[in-house]
Order: sequence, then C-alpha cells, then structure tokens
Amino acid sequence: MKTKFSALLMALLAVGAVGSAFAATEADVERSFFPYKSGVPTFPGLNEGTVVSSKNVDQFKDVVDPALFDMIKRGWLDVTVGKTTSFDMNKAYVEATRANLNKTKLGAKPGEIEGFVAGRPFPEEPSASDPRAGEKIMWNYKYGVNWGDNAAIYPFYWKYRDMTSGKLEKTLKLNLHFLNFTHRIQDEPKPEVTPNPSKLFRGIYMNIMEPQDLKGTQLLIQRYEDDLKSDDAYLYLGFQRRVRRLATGQVTDAFLGADLMIQDFEGYNDRLSAYKWKYVATKNVLMPYYYHNQLKLATDMPAEADGYKYVDFGGQGNCFQNITWQLRKTYVVEGTPVDASPIGKRLIYVDVQSNNINREVIYDKKGEIWKTFTIGKSHPDAHLAVNKGSGIPIDDSFSMVDLQAKHCTTGQFKGQVDVKLNPPRMFQVQFMRGGD
Repeated sequence: MKTKFSALLMALLAVGAVGSAFAATEADVERSFFPYKSGVPTFPGLNEGTVVSSKNVDQFKDVVDPALFDMIKRGWLDVTVGKTTSFDMNKAYVEATRANLNKTKLGAKPGEIEGFVAGRPFPEEPSASDPRAGEKIMWNYKYGVNWGDNAAIYPFYWKYRDMTSGKLEKTLKLNLHFLNFTHRIQDEPKPEVTPNPSKLFRGIYMNIMEPQDLKGTQLLIQRYEDDLKSDDAYLYLGFQRRVRRLATGQVTDAFLGADLMIQDFEGYNDRLSAYKWKYVATKNVLMPYYYHNQLKLATDMPAEADGYKYVDFGGQGNCFQNITWQLRKTYVVEGTPVDASPIGKRLIYVDVQSNNINREVIYDKKGEIWKTFTIGKSHPDAHLAVNKGSGIPIDDSFSMVDLQAKHCTTGQFKGQVDVKLNPPRMFQVQFMRGGD
C-alpha cells in the first residue's frame, strides 16, 4: 500500500513540476505580442525588394515552406519581399492576456481546457519537451483575434480557376460574418452575448448573392464552448427553401465545388479535438503580411462605391496574390486527423505575433502534397477607415491551390471590423428561414 501511495505522490509531483516548468511570465507576454521590439529577423541575401523566383529560390529554401518552394521552383509565382513590420495586436486583448496569465490549464485529454477567461491562453514560448505544445498553439489560435469579437467580409468574391489554361470557371459573390458569443473583450456586450442557452463560442454565417443559381444559399456554423462537442452546421438552399443539417463528415467535402472544404476556412475551422497536434519548430519564414493601400490593386474588377479596391491576382492561372511577403517569426505545427479524413496531415504555419494561420500545406493519405492555402493579412491601419486602430490584422485575400489537380480557388475580401454588421440573431437557424 505504501509503495502505491509513494508512486502516486511521485506522479503528482511530476505533473506539478511540468506545470511549473511551462508557466508563462511577463517576459513571455512581451515576446509573444512584440517579437520585433529588439529587431526583425534577417536572412542572407533577403532584403526589402528582393524577388524570390525559380532562378534563386534554392538560396532561400530555409525561409519558405515546402509547398511555396515547389510552386516558385515550377515558375508558378514570384514572391516579392517587403519590410518586416510589427502588427501590434488589439490592446484590450493584450491586457486580457496579462490579467489572466497562467489561469488557463489543459485538461486531461485534447479538447479539454480549464480556467480560460480571455486573451491568449498560453503566451509562453513552445518547448520541444512539452508534448502538448502544439495543442497550446492551436488553443491560442482558437481564442485569438482572428476578426476580433465580430466582423464581416462584406462582400467576398470567390473565383474558381483552371491553373493550366487560366480559365475563370465561376465567380461567387457572398457575405461572410463572424461573431464570438463568449470571451469578448473589445465590443459590447462584454464578456458574453446573452442569452446563450446552447453555450456557443462562435458563429459563422455565409450568404451567397451571386450567381443566380446559388443566390440565397446560406451556411451557418455554430461552434460550442465545449470543444469535445461537434459543431452544428446548417445549409439553406434557396431553390429548395429549406434548411438542411450537415453531417459531421461533410466538413471535409469540397464546399460548393471549390478547392477548399468547410474545415479549411480561416486556415483551420473545426474542433481542436478533431486533430492530434504536434509542435514542429519555431522558424523565420516568409509570410503573406502587407499593407493593402500600398499594393498595386486589381484593375479587372470595379472598385466599391467607397473607392475600395481588391487585391490583384497573377502568376500561373491567376491563382496567386500580387502582394509583398514579410520574413516573420512563425510556429510550425503538424496536425493529424483523429477520425477518417481525406487529409493525411496539415502542416500549419502560425504567425507568432497574431497567432493567425497564414500558410498551410495539406498532404494526402500517401504523404504527398495535395493542396496549399495562403491567407494574406493587411495591417488594419492601411485598410478601410473602420479597421484603423482596431489592432486586428485584416484577412484580405486567399488562395487555395490544388497542386495535384492543377486547380485553384481564390478569394478577394472587403473585411470590416464592424459590430453593426453582425447582429446575434444572424447566427441562429431561424434567421436562415427569413425570421428574427
């Protein structure tokens, strides 16, 4: 009996030691939110204005991910390097991180978390000796400031293209809305939208306006506070005039014929417990961060009434954003599906400062590169007036390239951090039916 008690005591002490070893400090908070305070990352021969092309990409192989390297090597796109700059995060979010430092603990198994209030739950530097470091990075992503408490892409253009011919096959015009029900730190109501009887964490709502055959199609995703509880997803087909609940497995089906699935939205759009997460490395890599108003913007589509112009696309099949890229401190995380999936693994590149997913390499079951995702981020102060001073890096463009099928789906955004565009009733099934 004494031996069993001693073993139990030693186990408990070991857990306590691990917990204290990975406790975050104020210095961790500073490194997490202000990684460039003491200087920006550098790489030999890589300077502002450098164009990485098929001719010199071998020289820069260490600062590009494997899919980007492959595409540049094939001559599908060139990457122009911009100056590395700080994308200072929302002040309320940073202060919430400080106020709640070390209050958050992982539960016994992935998907379980305790004590989280608001802010970045695990701002400490990941450690290779921490077997759950990858999971912590993904919790930071889930509870990050991707669009803040609420925002909308209003409007949002999806374009389907054949990479070989460059043919534009289809264009969708839609609105996409985001609302956090809980852990709100910026917009009223704080800290929670009430009533919230279902204990939702986040809602995503999409409404398609064009083309005519898809007009009125709507998608609603309700994510629960409890990560172990599967999302509820609903599809409203305008021509059928009925709401259909999507099966869990449909999040990995091609969505409306696009090259991305619901699970791909925002880089990763599913429960954290749906994958096993492994921290791979901390690296300085080229990431699609830029200043929207400093780019040469699209001329092949009309400006909005307020003068807003969209990011331009070029490269092979017009599948790639014409943007500048910054050399930025990045966490590399590998995700492996827990259940049956067409995906073998995801290699995710998480920007340390924003904790957003901006580059992703998706592998098939054979271990070969299948698709790759790019989400371009604009500094909010170089964007719409409504976004200035928000401290929220603005999703500004995306590209999902299927390297095997030679096909792509691209996105051009008018992202707006505006609470008025996202009333809570919008994120309920009844709203899809035209009610309040």
